[in-house]
Amino acid sequence: MRVTVAIPTYNRAGLLRQTLAGIVRQDFPRDQFEILVIDNNSRDDTAQVVAEFAAARPAPRHLLERQQGLDYARNRAIAEAQGEIILFGDDDILPEPDWITRMIAPFATENGRRIGAVGGEVIPVFPDGLPPWVAEWHGPLAFRPDAGPLGPRQSPMGANLALPRFVFQQLGPFHAGLDRAAGNYFSGGDSEMIRRVRAAHLEVWFAPLGAVRHQMPASRTTLRYATRHAFDSARSRVIDRASSPGARGYLCSRFGANLAKALGFGLLALINAALLRSGAAKKALVRAWRSCGYIYQIPRSLLGKQ
Repeated sequence: MRVTVAIPTYNRAGLLRQTLAGIVRQDFPRDQFEILVIDNNSRDDTAQVVAEFAAARPAPRHLLERQQGLDYARNRAIAEAQGEIILFGDDDILPEPDWITRMIAPFATENGRRIGAVGGEVIPVFPDGLPPWVAEWHGPLAFRPDAGPLGPRQSPMGANLALPRFVFQQLGPFHAGLDRAAGNYFSGGDSEMIRRVRAAHLEVWFAPLGAVRHQMPASRTTLRYATRHAFDSARSRVIDRASSPGARGYLCSRFGANLAKALGFGLLALINAALLRSGAAKKALVRAWRSCGYIYQIPRSLLGKQ
């Protein structure tokens, strides 16, 4: 079973080097996988980092995708891929040598043709330390201890996600308006694809042994990052939901609920700040900003804007 490993990247040359070092050491048959690095207009030395692995077998292929956004890069990988399975990974993951083997194993079972996606475990690691106030938001997925189907409310992460080519032939590419681009922290393209997979009556599996370590530098544990990520993630959820049946009534109800939440969490943040509970104040502020993301985006989506 031929596999395409697709790594979208944007201005993370140093982390990408570590990711590629792990991928070229895979114990998977050398002639049965390819590596695509989709460079989404990086301004650093991403191309030179890919060239450092020219002697590897297989050597990573550098592809420049001019349209800015994670899902444009993912869709470019789909268009270029030669594998029957496309295994997507972030440019800051550290895979084990058996990563590919573990991730595609479910597709080789008798249920293989009924499986539309396999998500692997994602274990966050913090080389610069983890502030206690953000710890509750960062942990392994731990959906189940063995490989098997996920429940309808469980969705794997795009940082470690394998889909067979026939899914894209049947359902189309990723929704390009739901994920990160320069200047925002949108998220949701992978979960929207998972919903389409399930709507097509295909199974979504979890492979706990197909684990990667996901590097989280200090810049991702700041209040600035956490609030912006919460705000933009909420916006992307609204944009996704706006195209669903019955969206207007649902979004109107969520507007009122999140207005109350924003006020409540904002007040809680002020009280904790006054009591010098900085960690609790930051957590409340992040939750308030998440509600603000809903409040901002719901009227825009109801008016047909993005």
